[in-house]
Amino acid sequence: MTAALRWQRWLPEFVLLGMIWGSSFVFMRMAAQQFGTWTTAWLRVSIALVVLFPLLWLNGHAGELKKHWKPILGMGVINSAIPFSCYAFALMYISTGMSSILNATSPLFGALIAWVWLGERPGRTRALGLLLGFVGVALLAAGMPGGLSMKAGGNGWAILACLLATTCYGLGTAFSQKHLKGIAPMATATGSQLGACVALLLPGIYYWPSTPPDGMAWLGLLVAGAMCTGLAYLLYFRLIAKTGAARTLSVTYLIPLFANLIGVLLLGELITWTMVVCAVVILLGTALANGLFKPALWQPR
Repeated sequence: MTAALRWQRWLPEFVLLGMIWGSSFVFMRMAAQQFGTWTTAWLRVSIALVVLFPLLWLNGHAGELKKHWKPILGMGVINSAIPFSCYAFALMYISTGMSSILNATSPLFGALIAWVWLGERPGRTRALGLLLGFVGVALLAAGMPGGLSMKAGGNGWAILACLLATTCYGLGTAFSQKHLKGIAPMATATGSQLGACVALLLPGIYYWPSTPPDGMAWLGLLVAGAMCTGLAYLLYFRLIAKTGAARTLSVTYLIPLFANLIGVLLLGELITWTMVVCAVVILLGTALANGLFKPALWQPR
């Protein structure tokens, strides 16, 4: 198979996944403004579960979920319940573009947690990447209107919520490497949404909005749950099968691009030069920290 045919097998779906996950910030914002943090996160995973559960049975992987339910449901709390709640909160105060740029730090935290938890000590290139990535985050936070204000509704809490979410994604990666190896992806995807749904059930119901949300909020929630969570998982695992986990995970670099473009077109958000420069610094640091490339100056001769 020629190189052109090889990339044609995965590139369209790769770009589509980046678009879907990039758009998720816009749809989450539409929902969170009226549903609030907890109810938005709970309904998102519940809708995704409705999409994924029939597919689990059709693919014959229900037995694996039953056998490994404890670590799979635990994965749902780490990788879905907490992050989705954090982003639902953050998107009520900061832009979708800003949230998506902070989301790009997920592989940074993954590399850092792999170092601390799994003993995967980074070399100097990866250490430089970690430093660059966190410098980019600091510059981005400092350049926001109001900076790191910790007052009610301030940027500081929203930024910390995004970073807690990306830390959870890093923990989820390490957790899956230690406890979920060899389990069918469909069982993991469906079971993790079940775990998140159970974890968010009580706060989701308790904080149900007193004012009925309008049709646009429901639309945002349905798209975020069915397309950006349920169907995105299926696309994600298809790509892993076609082109491998490392290349599939690099979709992180497309998400801020699509999130910012969609935010500008649909919500009228602004992209500033500070956001662009900080995004480049964060993405460069993330690429270095995850070994996607090494500076030519540091290559052995």
